[in-house]
Amino acid sequence: MPASSISQVAGPGIALRGSDIDTDRIIPARFLRMITFDGLGDHAFEDDRKSNPEHPFNDGRFRDAAVLVANGNFGCGSSREHAPQALQRWGIQAIVGESFAEIFQGNCTVMGIPCVTASSADVAKLQDAVEADPSQPLDVDLAKKTVTCGNLVTQVDLPEGNRVSLLEGAWDATGMLLEGADAVREVANSLPYARGFERD
Repeated sequence: MPASSISQVAGPGIALRGSDIDTDRIIPARFLRMITFDGLGDHAFEDDRKSNPEHPFNDGRFRDAAVLVANGNFGCGSSREHAPQALQRWGIQAIVGESFAEIFQGNCTVMGIPCVTASSADVAKLQDAVEADPSQPLDVDLAKKTVTCGNLVTQVDLPEGNRVSLLEGAWDATGMLLEGADAVREVANSLPYARGFERD
């Protein structure tokens, strides 16, 4: 079944201030031993949350947040896929930031999580708005390349290839491969060096 088109993500926001928040802080390394990603969301920012009781991911006002508003170089460090998996399982469906580590942004995109960038000033305004009224929804519109929060409309950007893949529902490469299994098998059978290696 093909992935669905993602043109818009709307929901309450959560502001996470600070630049260079790496993947080890998003999901500590000890959780990489988990056999599946199930339950990973419960451990998002676990060490930061334990050391700082006022961490926004501890704050019940933001428990229903769908849009994370971060600062610069978010998702830097190791390329672990567990980081976006933990965020998605916590409830995050889109991220707005000043900038992202490229591999992290790519890992998010193939999971259907848009990562859009805005200026430092606009990110600060969005963070202020989220903290002032956690119930106020943010609307991330990939077609218009805007994020709207109340009367605040912010221009955002993201790599065009990522935007197109999300808008066209082509972000799930594994799903597309499985959907085209018959075509893959047909091509494989036409290759002399691939004959005899077909697996069910």
